[in-house]
Amino acid sequence: MNKLKLLLVLAALFTSQQSFAAETKDKFSVCWSIYVGWMPWDYGDSSGIIKKWADKYDIEIDVVQFNDYIESINQYTAGQFDACTMTNMDALTIPAASFVDSTALIVGDYSNGNDGIVLKDKKTLKDIKGQQVNLVELSVSHYFLARALESVGMTERDIKVVNTSDADIVAAYSSKDVTAVVTWNPALSEITPQPSATEVYDSSKTPGEILDLMVANTETLKANPNFGKALVGAWYEIMEKMQVDSKIRTEMAVASGTDLAGYDAQLATTKMFYTPKDAVTFTADKQLAKTMEYVAKFSFKHGLLGESAPDFGFIGIETPAGIVGDKNNVQLRFDTSYMQMALDGKL
Repeated sequence: MNKLKLLLVLAALFTSQQSFAAETKDKFSVCWSIYVGWMPWDYGDSSGIIKKWADKYDIEIDVVQFNDYIESINQYTAGQFDACTMTNMDALTIPAASFVDSTALIVGDYSNGNDGIVLKDKKTLKDIKGQQVNLVELSVSHYFLARALESVGMTERDIKVVNTSDADIVAAYSSKDVTAVVTWNPALSEITPQPSATEVYDSSKTPGEILDLMVANTETLKANPNFGKALVGAWYEIMEKMQVDSKIRTEMAVASGTDLAGYDAQLATTKMFYTPKDAVTFTADKQLAKTMEYVAKFSFKHGLLGESAPDFGFIGIETPAGIVGDKNNVQLRFDTSYMQMALDGKL
């Protein structure tokens, strides 16, 4: 296919997605996968808090759990869901890179030790050299590994990546052939207690870089602001309650396959933005733009921004502090307006 024809096809696809997504409607669906910072969505659904906020705005919100994290994002990108939980990097490299204009509606937390590199029968990160490393290839784990390798003067040329689903990572580590893994909680907390395991590097060494978001289709959000208001309103009600009620955290723990002590341990390595003020302050800081530039450069290096991307700035990323990349091709937006409404008591 020649370049002109390809561009016409992409333009037509993008236009059709926009026109479809811009429809005003009253029924919405969101998807999420198991992770300490996303368990509140499960509780919000089971407790009726999400329904309560949806009812306030006379809409319906269906909440769907996925066991396969990447598949949930793929389904969102394909238009099967209106919003989905994902990290900042995956938001850039999957929906945004597919020309699905997406908005980080809620910046919920950042990993502050919840992602880790574990070696079998080895004690330091430098021991990873020459090993096969099992992880979800081209995901935030891959980015995290690259950043870790930089810290000890190595690159990905010093290891070999083996693509492994997050649903299979614990079982993979248990096999004798697997000697190194990169993963996140709760899988990380299942692997590290094993006698052969040493966690040699964690995300507290790269604070604020692995962000956990609720991402919504931008055009859907523009056409249906009440959808955004309901999600954000429900989220901060859950945040307020889970801090003070251990029974709520226990429900989240059980749903994620652990107990209260295990879940609280995961929360301890997660910088949760329990208040809209904290979330807005973090998102508005100019450091976010710098972080997204790191992410964009890694993504371009690995071909994750599409074959037509000439450089890391091909896809525009809008932050409150400015745009990273092409201002004429913004496909990922960090929007504080709904979180600000929560802060101002206007939901």
